[in-house]
Amino acid sequence: MMTPQKIEERIREIFDENYELLRLEGGHALTEDIRNYALNQVIFYYKKMREVAEKVTETEVKLSLPGQRTPKGRRFSIEGVVDIVREEEEVWMYDIKTHDLDFVLANKELYEKQLNIYGYIWGQLRQNQLDHTAVISTAFPIALRRAWQENDFAKAMYEMEKWNPLVEIESDPKNVTATISDFAAIVDDIEENKFEPAALETLQAEWGSSGTKFATRVCRNCDARFSCESYRRYVLGTGEKGKASFKKYIEDIAPESDQEEWLGASLTQTDFDNL
Repeated sequence: MMTPQKIEERIREIFDENYELLRLEGGHALTEDIRNYALNQVIFYYKKMREVAEKVTETEVKLSLPGQRTPKGRRFSIEGVVDIVREEEEVWMYDIKTHDLDFVLANKELYEKQLNIYGYIWGQLRQNQLDHTAVISTAFPIALRRAWQENDFAKAMYEMEKWNPLVEIESDPKNVTATISDFAAIVDDIEENKFEPAALETLQAEWGSSGTKFATRVCRNCDARFSCESYRRYVLGTGEKGKASFKKYIEDIAPESDQEEWLGASLTQTDFDNL
């Protein structure tokens, strides 16, 4: 069995191999500091989730629900990928997300539908035991990132201890039929090229229960937002203040947290091997 140190060495090797592959395919390179930052994020995540990782019995399990029909008779399938952990007498299903932990905690209801479907396929269709479903947030906590950037070892240890990327989500098989119906309606819209943008009022409204606006959480991840009339109206707003800030939104090609990472190219490498 590999020791934690050997596993970390192997993670570094795999990271370097993947980075080189992506660099050659995309033609883009990272500064050395940003590359080290990304590697350390992976190492931190492994350190925190090592116990769960060691108990995973099936990884990237493909779940499929074929033979579904839309209201207009179109056939479609629902597919997803999860990890399964069998621990003593219990079975956990994990869905890994890149979303930040605070958002997941504040908006559990947004993940219930997807996990309801996965749980239904795994538990009822495949007749497998399933006791818990959960989301694992891989996003690096801001407080931990800042402590690492500032070389504050004590603060980093505190934030590392406080960090819990695993969020249990209650699933309810009774909601599966309604969720499938929602997916079916979306398939019909896609096939009929119904891609109208959300109304301005939707962009201005809160999305989920975290208080985050729809435009902030959803639109900024959409590549078509700069040609979207609703988004332009949302950005410009009214008066000169909105017009003056338009350039900021045009240049806002990534969340602020991602921009901070790119701007932090002068960050120094810090050794937190004892975390």
